[in-house]
Amino acid sequence: MSTMDVLLVTPDGVERHRPDELAALLKDPDAGVLWVDVPEWDGAAADLLAEHFGLHPRAVDACAQRNPVPKVHVYPDQVFVVLHAPERGARGHVHYVEFDQFIGPHHLITVHGPLNPAVAPDVALIETRMVQRRLEAGRLHVTSSYQLSFALVSALSGRLRDYLTALTEEVWTLERAVTGGHLGDAEQFLEEMFRVRHGLLTVRTMAALSREVYGRMATLGVFGDGAGHGLLADIEDQFRRLGTMADGQREYLQGVIEFYQTRTNTKMTVAAERLAVIAAVTLPVTAISSVMGMNVIITDTTKVGVLTVLLAGMAALSITLLVWARRKGWW
Repeated sequence: MSTMDVLLVTPDGVERHRPDELAALLKDPDAGVLWVDVPEWDGAAADLLAEHFGLHPRAVDACAQRNPVPKVHVYPDQVFVVLHAPERGARGHVHYVEFDQFIGPHHLITVHGPLNPAVAPDVALIETRMVQRRLEAGRLHVTSSYQLSFALVSALSGRLRDYLTALTEEVWTLERAVTGGHLGDAEQFLEEMFRVRHGLLTVRTMAALSREVYGRMATLGVFGDGAGHGLLADIEDQFRRLGTMADGQREYLQGVIEFYQTRTNTKMTVAAERLAVIAAVTLPVTAISSVMGMNVIITDTTKVGVLTVLLAGMAALSITLLVWARRKGWW
């Protein structure tokens, strides 16, 4: 039998049950909120849950594969929702950790989607384990599947916020390095700035897409009126604010990047101008020495008078070019 956690959340606490007790638990929907958490979706889990909860085949197929964007499907007796949470990967990559839900009137099924092999399995269970601990400790009380789903999605938005906080601290570090001139290897430093910007863009994208999903759910009224609709509006607001904050930090970092690039480009321009002045100053010296060198220096005797005149002429031309470049503001 597939490995899954079967919990009955009641006003008195949390009861743990076996998967083979699902049929008996479903006979009394007023006993509490039935929560089934599936750490890894497989054929056995699909068959068992489809039999007891009447899952739509399209939703079952979606649980078995990675879904690139959040989505919601509304069925007569339940709602299927796909969301994502971020997990930092190597070299600036951000993994999308999928979190699926079947939300019914008296039950909630949570499914942790397929993971990239580079991501540890426990990463997908952060939200569900956190909420389980809160329920078991008596710090969270829910009386409906909607409230339980709200607690889980709020925990997921909290993970987005924590990741945004970590990226913001990196933005501050980069900004201090730019303004202080302590950059180290320029190529590596610029790459680090773009990695952080990519992370902020990922947070913004996840929050924006998740907000659209919950906006759609609020429009359809899938949690009913009153308190249920308020929960949807709260989640939508959480994702909206996260997206706005990520956008703000991304714009701030873009300003830091532009400041760094402008200063670097200015230094390169100044260096090029100075090299051009040096080339211009030495040009007459090179030209005169090329023409007169064989006739003045490479002879049986040195003609001091002619050599003196030539050197003086070279110096005069060089000084004239330096004065002219100075008046033009080139150095």
